[in-house]
Parts: sequence; structure tokens; C-alpha cells
Amino acid sequence: MNQPPGEESLKTNVPEVPDFDLLRPIGEGGFGRVWMARNRTTGRLRAVKLIAKSRVGTADPAGREMASITRLEATLRHHHPNLVTIHHVGQTDDHLFYVMDLADDAGGTEPIDPERYEPATLRRRLDDGPLDPQSCVACARQLLEGLASLHHAGMVHRDVKPANCLFIAGQLRLADFGLLTRPGVNVSRIGTEKYMPPDGRMDARADVYAAGLVIYEMLTGYSADRFPQLGDRSAAVLADPALGVLMGLTLDACSPDPQTRYADAGAMLRELDRRLARSPCPVKPGRRPWIAPLVLAVVVLAGIGVWRRPWIQRTDAPSTPIERVSVNFITYPFDATILVDGRTLIGEDGIPLKTPCTADDLPDGRHRVAFRFDGRGELPKGEIDFSVTRQIVARWDAVESP
Repeated sequence: MNQPPGEESLKTNVPEVPDFDLLRPIGEGGFGRVWMARNRTTGRLRAVKLIAKSRVGTADPAGREMASITRLEATLRHHHPNLVTIHHVGQTDDHLFYVMDLADDAGGTEPIDPERYEPATLRRRLDDGPLDPQSCVACARQLLEGLASLHHAGMVHRDVKPANCLFIAGQLRLADFGLLTRPGVNVSRIGTEKYMPPDGRMDARADVYAAGLVIYEMLTGYSADRFPQLGDRSAAVLADPALGVLMGLTLDACSPDPQTRYADAGAMLRELDRRLARSPCPVKPGRRPWIAPLVLAVVVLAGIGVWRRPWIQRTDAPSTPIERVSVNFITYPFDATILVDGRTLIGEDGIPLKTPCTADDLPDGRHRVAFRFDGRGELPKGEIDFSVTRQIVARWDAVESP
């Protein structure tokens, strides 16, 4: 949800809903407004979402929301701890409304002060930067648990993003079910554009794509627009196996080819647990993480370093525009030069790129890739399609032991 409106709107046009006093708006989206409300009988604070009913000749967001909530209530047999619980659904002459748990206070105030309250969302948390590794893993698992329950019930969310992840009693819960539907070829492309997959099909794999971007934001603190760049977070990802596992998971979840993504959030969650179980303990301070073979598995999954426009531009301008992509290059040992189509990749500073790095702005399509390392010669990887493969890994056989 977006930020609530200013103080002026708090004083006028307060809707009426049965059994609740609406105190003030605390969130707003394209189809409704969320209010902090107090139950007139118990005095308990809740969140109440109101969606205006349609008028003649206009769209019907309330009807769509009602259909989504009805589908949710009819399909889920039990409330899931990582989905926001809807306690009551009702209607007035002007609005559809439903009552939910109130999110924690972003400021940590307990008990909640209605005048100063700000809902604790993942979006607000990320405004302060990336999450620590333990929180990253916990929040990623909680997000996938909630999303997996929807997918298991045969539904897709269609609007997975940090603003729709609330913290309630310290646990992440997926919220905002207004776009919930059943997957199918005719499902409309609707939601938040930057979290939608490029193929346009809004199914469970689209939710997986969005979840991958949300996890990327957790571990980097960057906007989803920057995926898969790591920038100044590369050292942190290198130093912590859990972050490396999460970065690898996002690379797979956000594959441009939908068939190579996880089939649903349940499959993504199982793979997360499998990789975490196989990952080594966090690297001790001062240790060179690329030396230990066990840590190699983590490094392979995380394209490290970001470079702008490394490609040597073609002299024969193509008649049609070329798609540009980011590709991760990793070798073992590190510090190998990268050759694409026989040419060395050069950074903006004019210095050849060395592995590991993420090379941005490469033309997609098929290219010959090789690596060169002093004293070891050239290691060809063959022809690789950058449209499909976004991370390329190579290692020389003779590797010194740590």
C-alpha cells in the first residue's frame, strides 16, 4: 500500500462502518484505503480496508475484491500464519469493507499510540537499508511459506511486493488479496509493473519472479529495478553463505525463461531449505572466502561486482535494436579475464573486467565465451545464449588447496 493521505483528509469524509470507529487512514492503494479502527465494544485496534462500490459506467474494484476474498475464504481451509488474517467482511451502502489484524508499529511503540502509529511493512524496513543475514533468511522463508499456501490452494497473488508484506507480532505476513485469482492463459496482466515477469503470464511462476525480486531487495537494500546488481553489497554476500544462497535463489527465480523458474513458491521454499542445509558456516573474519572449496558453491550462485557498459561496441550497427542483459561471470580461482566472441570485456575505467563480476549491458543472443588466467592459459566455455543463461561458471582443474 502507498502512504496515507495528509492531515486534511483525516478531518473530513470519514466513512461509517458497523461496530468500528475509523480513526485515520494508514495506507492507500489504487483500489482502496486502509484505516486504523477501534472496535466500539472491545476497544481493540484493527485495520479496516474500504473499497468504494462502483457507480454506473465505472469499473468495479469492490466487486473484484469481493470475488478475491470470497475465493480466498472458500479455498483456504485454515488461516496461515504468514498470511494476513481477515476477521470479517461486510458492506455498507457505499463501501465493501473487511477487518484485519493491525500491523506492528514501525517505531516499535507498545502499546500502539494511534496518533503516531505507522504500519510496519517490509517496504518501510528496507528504507533503512538491507536486512541482516538472519532476518533475510527468516523473512524470505516466511514470505515463501505464505505464498506457497496460496499456490497449493490453486491461487495466484499477482501483487507480491515489499509494501504488501506486513509484520504482525514480528512475523512477516503477505497481505492485500485484491488481485487474487486462479491461474490461466486469460489472466490479465495487472499488479505492480516492476515486479511483473517479462513474459507477461500471470501465474504461480510470476509470483515466484516477484518473490525473487523482493528477496533481492532484502539482501541488497536496492530497488528491484537494479536486479541482479550487487554493487557495494558484493563483499557482504561473499562473506556470508546464507546471503550467497539467497542471491542464487533470486537468480533462478527471476530467470527470463519462465520454464526455468521454480514452478511455484513451494518448490522455491524447498530449494531454499536444501541449499541452506548444504551451505557452510559463515566465513570467519579475515578469511579469504574464495579459497575454501565449500564456499565456492555460494560464490557461484552470487554474481559479484557490478560494472557499467563493459561491451566493446559493434561497428556494424544492427538494423533492429539489440536487447541488453546483465550476466554474472565467476571462475575458480578468481581474477580471470573474460573473453566474449574473442574480445576482452572492458570496464568503464578502461581496465579489463576480472572475475567474479556482473557485466551489465551485454547484447543478448548467442556468444562464444572463454576465460584467460595468467599461468593457466585459456579456458573456453563454448557458445552460450545470454538470453537464457545469466551466470557462467568455470574452474581450472588444478586448484591449490587452502
